Amino acid sequence: MNSRWSDADSAHIVAEYAGKGVSEALALRVYTSRLLGRDPRLVLHGGGNTSVKTEVTDLLGDRVPVLCVKGSGWDLGDIEPAGLPAVRLEPLLRVRTRATLSDEDMVSLQRSNLLEPGAPTPSVETLLHAFLPPTFIDHTHAGAVLALTDQPDAEALCHDVFGDRVALVPFIMPGFQLAKRAAEIFDAHPGVEGLILLRHGIFSFGATAREAYERMIALVGLATARLSRGRRTLVQAAPGASPPPVTAVAPMLRGALAVDGGGGDVRRWLLDFRTSPEILAFAGGADLARYAQAGVVTPDHVIRTKGWPLIVMPRAGGDDGAFKTAARQAVADYTARYQAYFDRNNAGRTPPKKPLDPLPRVLLVPGLGLFGVGKSAADAAIAADIAESAVTTITDAEAIGRFESITEAELFDMEYWSLEQAKLGTSAEKPLARQVVLITGGAGTIGSATGAAFLRDGAEVVLVDRDAAAVTAAARRLGKRVLAITADLTDPTQVRAAFDRACARFGGVDIVVSNAGVALQGRIGDLPDAVLRQSFEINFFAHQTVAQNAVRVMRLQGTGGALLFNVSKQAVNPGPDFGAYGLPKAATLFLVRQYALDHGADGIRANAVNADRIRGGMLTPEMIAARARARGLDEHGYLAGNLLGREVTADDVAQAFVHQALALRTTASVTTVDGGNIAAALR
Repeated sequence: MNSRWSDADSAHIVAEYAGKGVSEALALRVYTSRLLGRDPRLVLHGGGNTSVKTEVTDLLGDRVPVLCVKGSGWDLGDIEPAGLPAVRLEPLLRVRTRATLSDEDMVSLQRSNLLEPGAPTPSVETLLHAFLPPTFIDHTHAGAVLALTDQPDAEALCHDVFGDRVALVPFIMPGFQLAKRAAEIFDAHPGVEGLILLRHGIFSFGATAREAYERMIALVGLATARLSRGRRTLVQAAPGASPPPVTAVAPMLRGALAVDGGGGDVRRWLLDFRTSPEILAFAGGADLARYAQAGVVTPDHVIRTKGWPLIVMPRAGGDDGAFKTAARQAVADYTARYQAYFDRNNAGRTPPKKPLDPLPRVLLVPGLGLFGVGKSAADAAIAADIAESAVTTITDAEAIGRFESITEAELFDMEYWSLEQAKLGTSAEKPLARQVVLITGGAGTIGSATGAAFLRDGAEVVLVDRDAAAVTAAARRLGKRVLAITADLTDPTQVRAAFDRACARFGGVDIVVSNAGVALQGRIGDLPDAVLRQSFEINFFAHQTVAQNAVRVMRLQGTGGALLFNVSKQAVNPGPDFGAYGLPKAATLFLVRQYALDHGADGIRANAVNADRIRGGMLTPEMIAARARARGLDEHGYLAGNLLGREVTADDVAQAFVHQALALRTTASVTTVDGGNIAAALR
């Protein structure tokens, strides 16, 4: 590994924060923390912590020795000075003489000595940073170091690699006892550059931010060099049955994980797929059942990945039915194993622990790759990132020895440790959380408004449109959670590819808003057949192709779903010179009813929104003028020509789609969003 320290960059950040009243020591602490946090070989998703001992002026004007240490909820990769709250150092040092200190008292001590009462809660390893004398301290879970420490002969390996540059600390749960033991070991080896916490991670020290950072890089570099010598490759198992493609596997896995609450209320999960030659070799190893089930590479990962992944072995035949059966059985076996693990380790505890949900957070499919599992796409990506890193670490460990994790009892203590669980938060989920919505015509006014509405209610959003630039821009406006896909909906191959991309990205699709359309005009008696056929292609057949693909995915998942169609008031109340648009829309209205009839038994609901006169998208200024003339009205009279006398907006339509998505016991329904038009009211 190479140092990424830059004199110019460090000087720039010192100057930048000096104008905000931040000391040079804290500014450089921020700088090197970011260097560590932006290297996934060292730190992943909120892992690791850093600190600096310095002095600040309190509210009384006194200079106070403090420890500025990473706070809960902050990521080293983008940390700011506020993410390193200052804690009075002297009270922290005084507790070192105590024999015991409960977790609750430790947190209370740290919070009560914050200089800013509203600051984030300091790291659970604050006392370890405080008890060690060096000014700057860095802590990471470097994969190369873990590959050495996750071994039966870890101590001998570490002595061979690091010599006297580090001291070794046996595995102890983070908290007061680990802080005391680490400090005692440092006192016995005061000249070391760092500490190796066996099966946990590495600390490096320095008088300056640069020294602590570059010592971390150097020590991890030694571990990396050792891993490059005398490597063995994983022995591969004999070729077995091949799995179906990921675009079919992901929905089936998602369905196997789902928990049916009855009445269409399903607790779903999002997936994040990863594959590479290294992942395929790992998942195809002859000893997969041993090394993949042996535990986590560092205890900090257990809250994101649980203690072991779920392995779904493809069955002979390789068809969807065989894989779906294998997946559901594998999930059932996993939950039974997890319950037994909980019961064993919870027995005799006072007070007893309450079991967490027993579902896996990482799935391995030999011949295909791995999936991260989460209640959101972001959580699934975190689990996948950690799993992918663990694949590298375990592969490295097996290359030079035999991977070995902490004991099951230690794993349980870490997973059910209240301070570790607190990192995940307990905020209430939004009504459409854990669901994926695919919206066609996603770049248009109604499509993008519908995407925004579903995002607000917690869904993951896929926008599909034939205009690549427009749909990319629309997705960018809505945020990072949105996937933009370019597809011509009149081409069945492109429609299938769009659904396949959604499945590969999120694991499946739960709601489809079939919204795309084109408004073609002309007096019906003079209308060329080509124009009417063109209109049917996009305003009817495209809806059918989209719905067919949605049903294909939803049936693989086996968790029902919602088909929502934009049919327009033209389906029931045709306008003059608008037959080219109204005729296929009328056919689409009956398509909705047919899907409700044919696929209600699959738990798939089919509903429609009957909207009228929505400014934007198809209803351009030119179209508004033309339709107003056709009805003998001015622009305002046309747009507000309804019983309420109010213009209807794209957001009104979007809210109707959201309502239909949430109406679990409604199908074959049409929601009218037009401000009131008796001629268009359904009877």
